[in-house]
Order: sequence, then structure tokens, then C-alpha cells
Amino acid sequence: MTHTAHPAAPHHLPWFITSPDQSDVLMWIMGIFLLIAVLAVGNIFLRLHTLPERMAHRSQKLQFEIVAVLGLLALFTHQHVFWVAGLLLALIDIPDFGTPLRRIAGSAEKLAGIPPGEGNLAADEIERAAISQKQLEH
Repeated sequence: MTHTAHPAAPHHLPWFITSPDQSDVLMWIMGIFLLIAVLAVGNIFLRLHTLPERMAHRSQKLQFEIVAVLGLLALFTHQHVFWVAGLLLALIDIPDFGTPLRRIAGSAEKLAGIPPGEGNLAADEIERAAISQKQLEH
């Protein structure tokens, strides 16, 4: 069966107009383009959304975890204030208070004659000895 163009149709049709028995090339091209565009925009959105987490990754663990939680809250609640707060927190360097305090504790342990890092164990032993002494007194 031969399909002929309608007499009212123009003689030179564009390339994307197909015969009834052929596949629609433009539809396939646009479908592939749409799939690639959706994946590309989704990838850009994901990279932008995880920007605060990637920035906070090089900082302290606690700061990174707070930024990660703020990012998840922003993702699931669609409240952009959480993302902005996470970004601001990732940009700020929180001072490290743990290292000086550990050094002070180590120096105090050294002065007390306790091996470094065993101050908690010594305190537990002292507490157990005090409890056992109280029990012996009663």
C-alpha cells in the first residue's frame, strides 16, 4: 500500500514529518534529550545540595554531622533556611577546644603520676576503693 501526501499538503515537508508507517525520529531525539537533561539537572541539584556537607567534610566531626543533619532536614522539609544554616556553619571554623583540654588533662595526669590516658581508669579505681572502704566500715 503506497501512502501519498494529501493534495492540500505542501510538496516539501520538513524532515521530522514522517509517513504513517515510519517511526517518529524527532520524538526519539527529544526523548533522549529530555532524559539527558533531567539527569544533568538532577546531578547539578544534588551537587549544589551537598555543597555544605562537602565543605564541612574537612572540619571537625561534630560540625560535619550537624551540617549533614541540616542538609537532610532541608532536603525532606523543603525549608531552605536549614540549607543556608548548614552552609553558614560549614563556612565558619569552630575553634578546637578538645585538643587543649586533652593536653591539660595529660599534664595533670603526668603530675599525679598516672600514665597518660589512664586518668579515667585511676578515678574509677579510687571510686571503687572508696566504696569498698565504706562497705567495710558498715
